[in-house]
Amino acid sequence: MSLKAELDYLYEKYNEKKYVHPDPLEFLYDYDKISDREIVGLIASALAYGRVNLIIGTVAKVLARMGKSPLLYLRGASTKEIKDDYSDFKYRFTTSEELTGLLVKIKASLERYGSIYKMFLEGYSPQDEDIITSLKDFLKKFSCIDGDVFGYSSLIPDPGLCSALKRMNLYLRWMVRKDNVDPGGWEAISASQLVIPLDTHMYRICSDFNFTDKRSPNLNTARQITQMFKKISPQDPVKYDFMLTRLGMNKKKELDKLAKISILGQIQ
Repeated sequence: MSLKAELDYLYEKYNEKKYVHPDPLEFLYDYDKISDREIVGLIASALAYGRVNLIIGTVAKVLARMGKSPLLYLRGASTKEIKDDYSDFKYRFTTSEELTGLLVKIKASLERYGSIYKMFLEGYSPQDEDIITSLKDFLKKFSCIDGDVFGYSSLIPDPGLCSALKRMNLYLRWMVRKDNVDPGGWEAISASQLVIPLDTHMYRICSDFNFTDKRSPNLNTARQITQMFKKISPQDPVKYDFMLTRLGMNKKKELDKLAKISILGQIQ
């Protein structure tokens, strides 16, 4: 069996909502309106570092204070009210100031552009080979939209660094792709431009596949790995991301089988 055939088989088997928990993605399922879901996705992905049970608990607490509609909460709350509501927040490296900075920037984005989606589209180019140039443009605008020039933090990555931008690429996967797991909604952006959300875990998996010869999981590595997945799925290179992370957590034998197939060079 080729690597593509095996990946497609496992995608059909494991790319289901019943396998999502525990994952911050699950919070997006609680919101039918894309205007709420894009806010929830940005918050959940920004906080998606560390142990997953701690991530889930932290995101739940942040969203609980916003009520049924994060959009209405941010539109209605003043900057002072947001800071007061989250004055006791602390999660690992992230301070209350950093969280409220993120929320205030989202609020400012909504006021200026109407939605995070419209803000992203302003710098989006469908002709680019991948989404990274558009993503960097978005991050630069977002970081200073409230007047805090280049307000990067543990939640808002600096696009000038060599980071793989894992959490932002994860957010884009959630918002652009639409299948049994990813809810989608940002329809004007092509899934073919998405870049694999690369962390050390996915880096090890893809190294075992011989998808990269690089020594660290940085942005160049993420792009190289994405190009390998494009040979298998040109229109949707991050299609297998969720399934592979789940196999890495729970199904090592199936992951080892994929690695053996890849080493033999049977991609198609």
